[in-house]
Amino acid sequence: QVQLVESGGDLVQPGGSLRLSCAASGNIFGINVMGWYRQAQGKERELVAVITSRGSTNYADSVKGRFTISRDNVQNTVYLQMNSLKPEDTAVYYCNADVMDGSGWLPVIYWGQGTQVTVSS
Repeated sequence: QVQLVESGGDLVQPGGSLRLSCAASGNIFGINVMGWYRQAQGKERELVAVITSRGSTNYADSVKGRFTISRDNVQNTVYLQMNSLKPEDTAVYYCNADVMDGSGWLPVIYWGQGTQVTVSS
């Protein structure tokens, strides 16, 4: 089994910054893609940003230029630096990882429990 634990969510004023972290632990033989998703109240979960083990990234249009995803492959940790935050960024942010956990030939997708980000004055 693999656990993903997020941290860093908080209440922040518009224009402020936050850094989210997500650490993966457990039976890990390798992680390909790691990413961040978010779900605002009453809305579906949506992709925020993803990063491959080689560092290739992809972002939702709504966060391009404001958010930066990065990862530490040794620590199995992914980060999301969020700048110029807007009220519409308010959501629960979930970490996601595509993990080779030894259970089979294919990677297994794991999710964290979520961390609340609230942008409000």
